[in-house]
Amino acid sequence: MSFRVVMHSESNSGRRAVAIVTGGSRGIGRTIVEQLAAAGMAVRFTFIRNDAAAFAVVEEQRAAGRVVDAVKVDARDGAASSEMVERTIADLGSVDVLVNNAGITRDRLLFAMAPEDWSSVLETSLNGLFGATKPASKQMMRQRSGRIINLTSVSGLVGMPGQTNYCAAKAAIIGFTRSLAKEMARFAVCVNAVAPGYIDTDMLATLTPEQRNTAIYRVPMQRMGTSSEVASVVTFLALAAPQYLTGQVIVVDGGLTG
Repeated sequence: MSFRVVMHSESNSGRRAVAIVTGGSRGIGRTIVEQLAAAGMAVRFTFIRNDAAAFAVVEEQRAAGRVVDAVKVDARDGAASSEMVERTIADLGSVDVLVNNAGITRDRLLFAMAPEDWSSVLETSLNGLFGATKPASKQMMRQRSGRIINLTSVSGLVGMPGQTNYCAAKAAIIGFTRSLAKEMARFAVCVNAVAPGYIDTDMLATLTPEQRNTAIYRVPMQRMGTSSEVASVVTFLALAAPQYLTGQVIVVDGGLTG
């Protein structure tokens, strides 16, 4: 299922600025979609499983007069991710902001981890990252402007037991971000990453009350973060951050890794 929309307002350059958000139907991704759309961008987001959730986001944003649509794309499929970006550029005229947010967890101690638990986590985080960013970066190089924001995690900075797959994927995103930032800097394109800590979304819904309390105890702020707090940092990097800010990992974790 896919939802399409035609832009109905223009910027000074003759078009509305365009953002792509991968994994935008729930959690942090959904809030990023909402904040970028509220700022006046035309937003296209991807989803993979929950058609009803994606439709709800689109309908809610359109009801508020915002320009949002959704496309079903499996982030494990790099070619499909590339095609989605190329189609967006053809449909909407450009891409000004790319937020690589899609990711999953399959937590298990390494000795008990199935090969598919390893591959599905890395493929979801990295195949789509490569697939979406390659055509987006080419477009941004041509227009000599753009912002790329990659969602990583504190797990990629410090490691977490039972998350060797997730930590490997998120650490790879950090390396990708820093390398690409150096490649894109001379084209006036900024590339940064945001590393959330414990954020109160459905990704943590499987925690038992004891595990949740243990997690909160470790955070100096003594609470979990909200998706809005993470999305606000992403929105700042997308729309308000100085151009000289690039190649950085912004940690949003309540002091956990401080």
